[in-house]
Order: sequence, then C-alpha cells, then structure tokens
Amino acid sequence: MVLHKDGFEISRGTQMKNKFLALLLGAAGLLVVSRPALAHHGRSNYDVTSTATVKGVVTEFEWTNPHALIHLDVTGENGNVEKWIAETNSPNTLTRQGWSKNTVKVGDEVTLVGHRVKGGGYYINFSKITWPDGRVLTPAVQN
Repeated sequence: MVLHKDGFEISRGTQMKNKFLALLLGAAGLLVVSRPALAHHGRSNYDVTSTATVKGVVTEFEWTNPHALIHLDVTGENGNVEKWIAETNSPNTLTRQGWSKNTVKVGDEVTLVGHRVKGGGYYINFSKITWPDGRVLTPAVQN
C-alpha cells in the first residue's frame, strides 16, 4: 500500500521503520534521563565496613522525601557541640515501620547506630534509633 503525503509516495514499510526508530530513540532518551535516579540509591558514600554510634539531642526532624532527616547536637570528645545530620528512609517506608512525623521530637535525646559518611563528616545513615526509655525503632523494612 502506498500513501501520498505532499505529493510523495511513502510505503507502509518505510512508515513502520520510522515508527520503530522513533520508539527506539524515545526509549534510549528515557534511559539517559532516568540514570541519575538509579545512581542516587547507592551507598558508596558511606563507610559500610564499620558501624558508628552517635548520641545527641534532636534539633529538627525533617519528614520529607526522598529521605527523612534528623538534625542533632552531639557533644564531641573535646566538649564542643557538633551539628550532625542523620539520614533515613522515605516517610512512606518509615510509616510502614510504625513511624510518624511525630515519632522524633525536638529535644529528644537519641542514640543512632549506622554508617558514617566517608571522610569523617558529621553525617550518618542510621539503621537503629534508641531513646533513653529503651524504646528502639528501625527505619528499614523488616522481612
């Protein structure tokens, strides 16, 4: 079958090849655009060869995507106050673990266990949080 467009004859085979090429280019473009999103979820920026424990007072709890954050003041070995940030899972994942936006409150004294960022910065990805009354929560989905 031959179609006429502006006086030109275009065969059905050519139309199919053009549609396939457009689909292929669209899929390749989608992969290029989505690549940074896949790279985001790596743990290469954390020292997973050792576990760190941080104890401090909560100054802010950010219940936001893509990761909830706990800001806390930690008194260092030298007596100076260090401003730490503790990263955890998304609010959606935390909710399935029994958390809410009110689980952690400003003024709470907490102990966090997790992996510290490489390079020694005051940043940790934690896997367990403990309050002085003995309450313990984990941010990860348990199997």
